[in-house]
Formats: sequence, structure tokens, C-alpha cells
Amino acid sequence: MTQCNHLNQIQEVTPSATGCEECLKMGDTWVDLRECLICGHIGCCDSSKNKHATKHFHATNHPIVKSFEPSEEWRWCYIDKDFV
Repeated sequence: MTQCNHLNQIQEVTPSATGCEECLKMGDTWVDLRECLICGHIGCCDSSKNKHATKHFHATNHPIVKSFEPSEEWRWCYIDKDFV
């Protein structure tokens, strides 16, 4: 794991939706979900066609997400491009 300087930005958040917020509004589907640890936004992963989690990062610069899949426990920093 990389020494990430963005961990201090992590907040206690409430998930914004039970699925990808944007895909739900569009009536679209996703592969896996990511939760922004800065604001709680739920977006679809980069394996999904819409890539809403990454689009959220580019729009907000919120660097750290975690998997929103029940069987996965990991976090990713978009800026450092590594697991944290």
C-alpha cells in the first residue's frame, strides 16, 4: 500500500443510494458499486459502461472510494492510483 496523503479527507458518510445514483435515474445497469468516502456518493465502477464513480471523482476531486460490494473490503485513492 502507498503512503496516501488523502486519508485525512475521509468522512463518516451515509450512502447516497442503494445503487449507482446516476444509473438509477437513467434506468441503466451497472457491474459493481463504489462509495465516495468524502460525501457518500454511490457510483458504478469502471467495468460498468457509465463509470459514474470515476466521473464523480473528476467532477468533485474527492479522492477516496471504497467498494460498496458486501463481500469486498478495500479502498482506492484516485490521485495516488493505489489501494489505501
